[in-house]
Amino acid sequence: MTELAPILQVSDLTTSFRDGHRWKAVLNNIQFCIYPGETLAIVGESGSGKSVTSLSIMQLLNPRRSRVQGSIKLEGRELTTLNDAQMQQIRANQIAMIFQEPMTSLNPAFSIGEQIAELLQVHRGENQKQAREHTVELLKKVRIPNAASRFDDYPHQFSGGMRQRVMIAMALALSPKLLIADEPTTALDVTIQGQILDLIKTLQQEEGMAVLFITHDMGVVAEVADRTLVMYRGELVETNTTAALFANPKHEYTRMLLNAVPKLGSMTDCAEPLKFPQIDSNGQVQLFSPQPPLPNKKPPLLKVSNLTTRFAIHSGFWSRQTAAVHAVENISFTLTPGETLSLVGESGCGKSTTGRSLMRLVEPLHGEIEFNGYNVCQLSQAELRRMRQDIQFIFQDPFASLNPRMTIEETLIEPLLEHQLASKRDAKKRALELIEQVGLSGDMLKRHPHEFSGGQRQRIAIARALSLNPKLIIADESVSALDVSVKAQVVNLLMDLQQTHNLAYLFISHDMAVVERISHRVAVMYLGEIVEIGPRQAIFSNPQHPYTQKLLAAVPIADPAQRHLKRHLSVDELKSPIRDNNYQPPQRHYRQVSDQHWVMQH
Repeated sequence: MTELAPILQVSDLTTSFRDGHRWKAVLNNIQFCIYPGETLAIVGESGSGKSVTSLSIMQLLNPRRSRVQGSIKLEGRELTTLNDAQMQQIRANQIAMIFQEPMTSLNPAFSIGEQIAELLQVHRGENQKQAREHTVELLKKVRIPNAASRFDDYPHQFSGGMRQRVMIAMALALSPKLLIADEPTTALDVTIQGQILDLIKTLQQEEGMAVLFITHDMGVVAEVADRTLVMYRGELVETNTTAALFANPKHEYTRMLLNAVPKLGSMTDCAEPLKFPQIDSNGQVQLFSPQPPLPNKKPPLLKVSNLTTRFAIHSGFWSRQTAAVHAVENISFTLTPGETLSLVGESGCGKSTTGRSLMRLVEPLHGEIEFNGYNVCQLSQAELRRMRQDIQFIFQDPFASLNPRMTIEETLIEPLLEHQLASKRDAKKRALELIEQVGLSGDMLKRHPHEFSGGQRQRIAIARALSLNPKLIIADESVSALDVSVKAQVVNLLMDLQQTHNLAYLFISHDMAVVERISHRVAVMYLGEIVEIGPRQAIFSNPQHPYTQKLLAAVPIADPAQRHLKRHLSVDELKSPIRDNNYQPPQRHYRQVSDQHWVMQH
């Protein structure tokens, strides 16, 4: 590989941002190169400079607020001296980038099909029919269900994971020589993640494409990267082949990252949730005891019975309802104070819709929701407002849920002032406590959301959810954007808060290693239905449903020796949740496997 000329060569890259009247360096003398067909992974904590590195390469930083120094060469051509028009041609045909948050890249005013087809028409000269056919093929490639019929759908009609798949299809449309992937699988469940990683590998083999892979998932790093570059506070602290780095990390920070990696199956003999190992100031691993067991006879805080949520599909001249998306179909479960129930399943299976239905952010079709003495389905708007003080929602996409015009302090004090729970002075004190609880500093309160990395924005969203001292938190992929060390800290924080305040969590996640750590019980969803539910230990040690077994088999392993092993995952088209008006759901039957462990008969 070293005999080849590098596709990308970065030398002495220093990027600074304007801070008042002075420049503050956020990258210091970074240098690396990538060869054809190679994957280089960049890992490090949120705010370490990973994304700034990629934006510097793409020349996407605001020239009025930033300064890029050093050399960035693409196939020997210096990029830092190119004008906007020249860089646009480079970005269109030679470098593609998959961004961390798809809603910042997709135009909400255009359908996803139009946005991909436009690339093909402008840069490949395809006519409208050719571009549409090509776009549908790309959507199929990244396993968008019913690709042809979803060409005209808008970004808001897709789940977070499916929006990420659209972004991947868009990035691959023009067959770039270099693909910069900034957390491309963050929002994807493990089965789709495995297939997307296989797809990127296949494209590398076919076209000699190089990949710069930015991620916090060390399992993904072990699986895809030829070499790994570790960054800490804007500096390159270690680089090596991935196998050598995992086997013998030299830098203390690299050792800390690897020690913080959750390992699936590590809790086989542990009946209760267990906090992640914490790294102390000396770099030593601090282990914790399991959480105390829940009392056996606790009345449920939340009781859900036969919950069904569907979304109407209108078509024809009169825009009549012709079909419906069966997002959540006849599910039931309970949740007690101090308990964590995790919902797992593929993107689009109904996990997020379930959480939103519980708060009536979307209206259920039928079913019963009892929460803390409330009959949620029958509440007036004023009663709903009072009820929502006790349920808080941590949304999947922090950029979409944080007001870009408000400072972080204003974001954190707004719920307290709106519900008249504190004076402005006390609310500001509370905001400082909250921001420090989630691992950020008080001097960040005056900043706006766009001044934070994706992981930092996720922590701010968690702080806001804690502001009203709720009884139940619905956490929708709340740690998906966090690197492993911060993820461990935030999950441990959530578990500490649960013990202190007797909080209940509905934890929606695709990260099975985190689910194994934090959960008392696990419910597996597929096409809007719960196919298996039971105690965490039973689900992970004795999965009964084929879909549960498939999810567990797809989890990446943080071991470079496993890199070339094939998972043999099914690549069949995902079934559609869309049904016509005459469809009658079949009567489902469940079999009891053990105490509280139930599986749908398949």
